[in-house]
Amino acid sequence: MTSLNSHGLRFAFGTLTVLPVRVSRWDREAARAGMLCAPLAGLVVGLLAAVPGVLFLLAGSGPLPAAVASAAVPAALTRGLHLDGLADTADGLGSARPAEEALRIMKQSDIGPFGVITLLFVLLAQVAVLFELYGQGWAHGALGAVVAAVTARLALTLAARRGVPPARPEGLGAAVAGTVTLRTARAVAVVVVAGCAGAGALLGGYGAVHHALAALAGLGAAQLMLRHCVRRFGGVTGDVFGALEETAVTVALVALVLG
Repeated sequence: MTSLNSHGLRFAFGTLTVLPVRVSRWDREAARAGMLCAPLAGLVVGLLAAVPGVLFLLAGSGPLPAAVASAAVPAALTRGLHLDGLADTADGLGSARPAEEALRIMKQSDIGPFGVITLLFVLLAQVAVLFELYGQGWAHGALGAVVAAVTARLALTLAARRGVPPARPEGLGAAVAGTVTLRTARAVAVVVVAGCAGAGALLGGYGAVHHALAALAGLGAAQLMLRHCVRRFGGVTGDVFGALEETAVTVALVALVLG
């Protein structure tokens, strides 16, 4: 079990970040453990995203540079793969082509107009929300970056549950699709959302509720996107996982500035 947990951590960090971690196993058991460890990878990404934002703010830069830094770090830590997946998925969905042709469009190296527009507005939304959060104080901005990142990777855990098929027989989507039992996915979700609530409680009583609701909003949006992609493409791909991650991040952040 300890060995499998080690391989799971390697799988999660090796596939979801650019941190120097070597993935030593690619079998279904390692993929299952990796998807269960995905929120831990999100926690590390969120903490690393919060650090430059807090430092910029404490150095007197104002909330905008802090927001840009916190939005840029996750992109750098994934080599932009999740953003690329979002763009490719947007092109596939926007093409209005049959599933096979849409998947072919998503595999092309270029980004079409739907992808460009989607990236533009998603990144603008993330920076705008982080600007508002850092404007409330460094703790609000830092917690927002962390909660959003953890929520986004939890969305991947839920997307890897049994009953969600892969759209292709190869690729990351095929490697992780259906590896996590529904019961286990729910248990991980409860723990992670409770952790988000605990982090939010540091900002006061309502902070716990607010951050838990933000996490749930991000997960809900990702599940709607997942359902649409499965219906549209016949299953999930690595690009779809990237789109789910960015969807969850953005909606969770937006939820944090509402109310």
